[in-house]
Amino acid sequence: MLLYPKDTIAAIATAPGKGGVGVIRISGQNLTDFAKNISGQSAPLPRVALYTDFLDQDKHPIDNGLLLYFPNPNSFTGEDVIELQGHGGPVVLHMLLKRCQELGARLAEPGEFSKRAFLNDKMDLAQAESVADLIDASSQSAARLALRSLKGAFSTQIHALVEQLISLRVLVEATLDFPEEDIDFLEAADAKGQLTTLQTELVQLLANAQQGSILREGIQVVLLGAPNVGKSSLLNALAGDDIAIVTDIAGTTRDVVKENITLDGVPLHIIDTAGLRQSDDTIEQIGMQRTEHAVNQADIVLILVDPEEGLNSYTQEVLNNLPTTLKKIEIHNKIDLRAQEPEYIERIDQPDLLKISAKTGQGLNLLKDILLKEVGWQGEAEGLFLARERHITALKEAQEELNWAEGCYQQIELFAEHLRRTQEALSRITGEFTADDLLGSIFSSFCIGK
Repeated sequence: MLLYPKDTIAAIATAPGKGGVGVIRISGQNLTDFAKNISGQSAPLPRVALYTDFLDQDKHPIDNGLLLYFPNPNSFTGEDVIELQGHGGPVVLHMLLKRCQELGARLAEPGEFSKRAFLNDKMDLAQAESVADLIDASSQSAARLALRSLKGAFSTQIHALVEQLISLRVLVEATLDFPEEDIDFLEAADAKGQLTTLQTELVQLLANAQQGSILREGIQVVLLGAPNVGKSSLLNALAGDDIAIVTDIAGTTRDVVKENITLDGVPLHIIDTAGLRQSDDTIEQIGMQRTEHAVNQADIVLILVDPEEGLNSYTQEVLNNLPTTLKKIEIHNKIDLRAQEPEYIERIDQPDLLKISAKTGQGLNLLKDILLKEVGWQGEAEGLFLARERHITALKEAQEELNWAEGCYQQIELFAEHLRRTQEALSRITGEFTADDLLGSIFSSFCIGK
């Protein structure tokens, strides 16, 4: 068990700004005296809402509201927890938080309540991360999957794999103790079959995690092209609103414009960029530098082209410097003004071609379907859960170790070592093997008060 300070922490747990209700959360050891001092009443009953004044050091009311007391270990953090539910004004909340500090609490760090819950075995690391993911969810699907992870759907599957892995390791370790039995012993116990089952289940788990990662991270889509080819019109059409200014004047968009929408529950982060062209205008030059930066962060680039003019030299130069693995789709706008043409053409040696009309909406549904297909989204299904990049990295490492184990099945010592490494990779997901610096990185991204 990793060590951490046993002091008392406090934080405002509600969002910044004014609200009908404001909550201050306190966690620590033996908080009954804390509750009596701040309420001026006798020790609170566990899980019974106490309507009371919240008092300053001179026993004058700061605010009034509900005090809730959750004694350890039956609380979110596994410690004594107090919640003060008062009025949601920033001034009164900060006065009350200051009073908590006078009573011995210090200001909580970001994510420190969840970190203490993890360290006190109230939840594993994957569940703790899903707390932040649920708060940050940008679509209903992402929220559902984050809640599924919080309730342990992901962790349960990891634990099941680890249990199977431990059973196989027991067989292998026993073989090391009795080398004269070696391969015959493993074959009699169907060790090869157990390994195959582990590999199959891990493949499915990784596939589900990758789907969950798409929901969590979303798709970065960059609109690229020369000035006045319809990038802003396409952004507005996809967003269903007039997000970007559209005029006939080239260079209207001088900086990146970002908009978030959802497709089939998947967050789509669309970035409209400054038109690519040679310019002496300093502002336009900065805009084009930001365009190039946005392109380098993209999952998919939509290259808008005037079919009469084709690509200009600046756009072609940017495209030539893009990674060959980056998906690129060429878009011809204003198909409504031309003779009937095929909407979509797949091309081998250059970007696929899609013809649309941002004005009438023709081709937009096809574009949305293509975007989801290109990132591998297969639709929300039972068994999915929200996953982070570190989870996928660990699952891929476990998969690689199992493949190495299969390759050296006849060499018992190596076989055992790769199984051990597989278990270690899987256990990092739930936090059984976790470095302090990783915990610091994970929980520092949480909200203060959570």
